[in-house]
Amino acid sequence: MRSWKDFTAAAPETAAIFDRRLGKTGMALMATIRSDGFPRISPLEPAVLADRLYLGMMPDSTKSLDLRRDARCCLHSATEDKMVGDGDAKLWGRGVEVVAEAERREYAAALEALNGVDVEAMGGYDLWILDVTAAAGLVGEGDHLRISAWRDGEPERIIEKR
Repeated sequence: MRSWKDFTAAAPETAAIFDRRLGKTGMALMATIRSDGFPRISPLEPAVLADRLYLGMMPDSTKSLDLRRDARCCLHSATEDKMVGDGDAKLWGRGVEVVAEAERREYAAALEALNGVDVEAMGGYDLWILDVTAAAGLVGEGDHLRISAWRDGEPERIIEKR
């Protein structure tokens, strides 16, 4: 599983878009696969802490149950405007559940230091890391779109669409 630093080195433009949008909104939408095979879209507040992209969620939430059944998912930055001037990014990958108590405590402490949220006091949480295997970004730049695309093992590609 690659670190967030490794992902940003492999796909710098896409990672920058995702980081910018996450920094602005603190939110993302996650697509998982329901037990009946249909997609599920759920909001969440991902956090890049200790060089990992963490996905914290309520214990045994439907999105967490989906990931336990099928770890494939897609994380989409919260889009703000239809002209996509500030960008839009999608990250595909697999959720890896964090069960090690030491790492869970480190995450909880870092999250509380970052934004004052005490996840332990809220009744616990399920914790996942997104192992990013592909990503795409898009920025509206006046009369054209700047699109970035990356897959594991390949260089990031930049496409200009007019």
